[in-house]
Amino acid sequence: MKTIGKWVFSPLFFLSFIFAAINIIDRTLSPAWLIPLLLLAVVVSFATEKWLPYEKVWNTPRGDLVRDIVHAVVNEGTLIITVAMIPIMTTIVPHFSVWPHQWPILLQLGFAVIVADFGITMAHYISHKNDVLWRLHAVHHSVKRMYGFNGLLKHPLHQAIELSAGTFPLLLIGMPLEIGALLGFSAAIQLLLQHSNVDMRIGALKYVWAVAPGHRHHHIKDGIKGNVNFGLFTHFWDHLLGTFVIDSSKHPSPCDGDLGIDSQPNYPKGYMVQLIEPFRSKI
Repeated sequence: MKTIGKWVFSPLFFLSFIFAAINIIDRTLSPAWLIPLLLLAVVVSFATEKWLPYEKVWNTPRGDLVRDIVHAVVNEGTLIITVAMIPIMTTIVPHFSVWPHQWPILLQLGFAVIVADFGITMAHYISHKNDVLWRLHAVHHSVKRMYGFNGLLKHPLHQAIELSAGTFPLLLIGMPLEIGALLGFSAAIQLLLQHSNVDMRIGALKYVWAVAPGHRHHHIKDGIKGNVNFGLFTHFWDHLLGTFVIDSSKHPSPCDGDLGIDSQPNYPKGYMVQLIEPFRSKI
């Protein structure tokens, strides 16, 4: 049963929650209904990590759970506010009304995901090259264990930068509120999977889908070995950038003790301290 669970979890988790979200929007229900759906996804994600752990020790908090919850609430709350402001932003920001409203919602969402994936991946990639951006991004890399909430652990300023890079082109062509809400929801679901402690098996999908088996390599504490697999939704841009790796003898899958920031093994753990650390530290 566990073997089957390892193979079906990630596609079933992603597709079931995405289609549930699309169904909510398709029935013209308020995007606010996506919030309890996301909370359910978090519960399912955590329960599956307990059932099928990649590293059992990563399921045990290390004085980081409350901090991670605060990061998640602040960042997701900011995202919700941003999505709610889409109608205002499309009024203020000059844009071209060329959004394909006639497409089915699934295709509109797919288009938004592709555009956002490029922008966010490139912002992520540049954040590993630029010292100022890296200081902000380092908050995310300070984790010593990987589990679902890690994807929501970001400095608010860095999240704003990635969010802008991913959504500004979409706003320029008139992305509607409903698709913006679905895109934000899809990103949250993807981040849960990308940082999951589930021992998931995805076969050939590992070459294109940027979930935990590939993304764990990105969190290796070695600054050089960790400069790989930047993609949010896909590895497509990593293939073009030459930054894609998979599990191999040259790139073994990381385990406990392999994560963090080599140059700052004692990176601050508290939420408020992490907010100010980028402004007083040179990494």
